[in-house]
Amino acid sequence: MLSRVAESLYWMARYVERAEAVSRLVAVHFQALLDGGRRGWQGVVQIGADAALPGAPAADAGEGAVLEYLFSDPHNPNCVLACLRRARENARGARDQISSEMWEQLNRLYFLARDGSSAWRAQGPYRFFRQVRDGSQAFEGVANATMTHGEAYAFIQLGRSLERAATTLRVLGVRHAEVSTLEPGTVTASLELIALLKSCSAFEPFRRHRGSTLQPGPVAEYLLLNPQFPRAVLFCLSRSAEAVDAVAPPSRRSGDRLDGPARLLGRLQADLAYVDVDEVLAGGLHPLLDSLLGRIYAVHEEVTRTYFNTRVILPSPAAEGARQQQQQQQQQARA
Repeated sequence: MLSRVAESLYWMARYVERAEAVSRLVAVHFQALLDGGRRGWQGVVQIGADAALPGAPAADAGEGAVLEYLFSDPHNPNCVLACLRRARENARGARDQISSEMWEQLNRLYFLARDGSSAWRAQGPYRFFRQVRDGSQAFEGVANATMTHGEAYAFIQLGRSLERAATTLRVLGVRHAEVSTLEPGTVTASLELIALLKSCSAFEPFRRHRGSTLQPGPVAEYLLLNPQFPRAVLFCLSRSAEAVDAVAPPSRRSGDRLDGPARLLGRLQADLAYVDVDEVLAGGLHPLLDSLLGRIYAVHEEVTRTYFNTRVILPSPAAEGARQQQQQQQQQARA
């Protein structure tokens, strides 16, 4: 597979996942507002965008300004519309590798978002952002059902899994900080934990998990270490490692050597699998989350260097001398 095509598939998946995450955060926030458990939109901006970017809404900005920023503000490169536009352009660059059903679903999703500025005002933000979320999740299902699970599919899985792991870490970092300021066991603390779980689509799976209690420790442990929940960080890293193994050369599959992404992912999985969450919570969760997020970004950089960078192969001195001699002969012939 061409490096350019692999990179397009990788970023297509990341952008769709990013648009889905922002839409889900907005929908969950609206639900939490009905319960009285949230204290403003700044947490959503911190998770779904970069609050330090020019044009980012202030902490006391109104709902309309925040929604506009998260949905279509040109100053926000992670807004829903920008992500879906870039996902569609990357899909166009890998059109021969994805199925027609995937292209049609992504087209429908993009046009829904393109016409969304008036739609979410007319029908309400909650309903509209849920449509975008559902459409993004449907794209994942269509890809899983209509695409050969070969190298192209592996790059899609790699992009989606890394993006999903990073999103879970950001959600946990912002929401857990809010919970830590509240008195444990209160109604407000419980509502915050429910919002945290719903922000990762984890509330119902967590409640079905054996021995789960609505406390900060078990919630953090579930979102970090559960090996079966699709948005848990350890699960996402496991899927990323499987995708890297699927696109590795035969020498890597036979165990002769490990390439850069496989090495970094293996170390990261091992370190995370042996984390004692109670011990981490006693000393503060945020240093661990920041470290994990930085290491996931390092995996992304290594994936880019290993699979996507186009390296210029310089000619050897002998080849360069022959080329110059040929040019001289051609000039003499023309003279």
